[in-house]
Amino acid sequence: MSAALELDPRDRGGPAQPLLVVENLKKHFPVRGGLLNRQVATVQAVDDVSFSVRKGETLGIVGESGCGKSTTARLLMRLMEPDAGSVIFDGDPVGDRHGITVNDMRRQMQMVFQDSYSSLNPRMTMAESIAYAPRMHGLGRKSAYDRAENLLSRVGLNPRQYARRYPHELSGGQRQRVNIARALALEPRMVILDEAVAALDKSVEAQVLNLLSDLKQSLNLTYLFISHDLNVVEYMSDRVMVMYLGRVVEAGPVESIYRHPRHPYTRALFASKPTLDPDRRTTEMPLTGDPPNPINPPSGCRFRTRCAFAQPRCAATTPPLAAPFEAAAPTHVVACHIPEAQVYHA
Repeated sequence: MSAALELDPRDRGGPAQPLLVVENLKKHFPVRGGLLNRQVATVQAVDDVSFSVRKGETLGIVGESGCGKSTTARLLMRLMEPDAGSVIFDGDPVGDRHGITVNDMRRQMQMVFQDSYSSLNPRMTMAESIAYAPRMHGLGRKSAYDRAENLLSRVGLNPRQYARRYPHELSGGQRQRVNIARALALEPRMVILDEAVAALDKSVEAQVLNLLSDLKQSLNLTYLFISHDLNVVEYMSDRVMVMYLGRVVEAGPVESIYRHPRHPYTRALFASKPTLDPDRRTTEMPLTGDPPNPINPPSGCRFRTRCAFAQPRCAATTPPLAAPFEAAAPTHVVACHIPEAQVYHA
């Protein structure tokens, strides 16, 4: 932990206190139908998700489409209200009368979305977009625009060339750099990156990832990095959390997760990772069957319908997220009932 983090005046709990603690987060979406448009079913998008993010680290979240990654990010930012659960930011409950307000939390936690074009107002120049939030929070016009130009420089865009341009005049990589600068305009402590490089070409993606790494070090940032690209998550993350059908199935240090994945779903996920080595290419599907419907997920372990190790116990009870009994690293936790599945390595 750097000395700069310890000296941050906004650091209320010290470096040992997690910056973000999420407990039992839940979001179910109603499905309506019929002549009276009544609720006929519920999509269980996020169901009892708990995790923490330490100060100065990057937590990567992976999982296939529909597992609840992006919904979790939007719940954290309060872009949608959770049905249940709590979010604690540096020791203070968010939205609680004894904690901090959502607006105060958003000043310290910002988000970068996947679609760089729709994230920007087409009628505002780049400098106006970046300066907008600081001006709304009371910063003077000149100071806000000075900060915008400084941030454009920090993300690799010359303010003389780009400050007065509109979104349609920039490439996708340039627009995403502007979105990163805009997220930094309020000097946040944490940034949520939701598939922030997924729409970029590989060469541009590498440049943006290196930029994010440099900004994290120079500004003492904490990242929540959401991506479907396992190679990118491995490069960026300190810890990794794997989600499946709205729940966390495995979490731990990136080296432990990638070298010794314990959950059958995590191993199947890694088995599908593309490789340039012709001797290591996958010729068989790592998983059989279709993903269950989130409207009516399986009882107990939600992965059991596609798991080779499934037993009757898996259908009866939901496995807790805990360290296996033989685990050398207690920080590596997995939600799986079957010890054979936990120690087996594909």
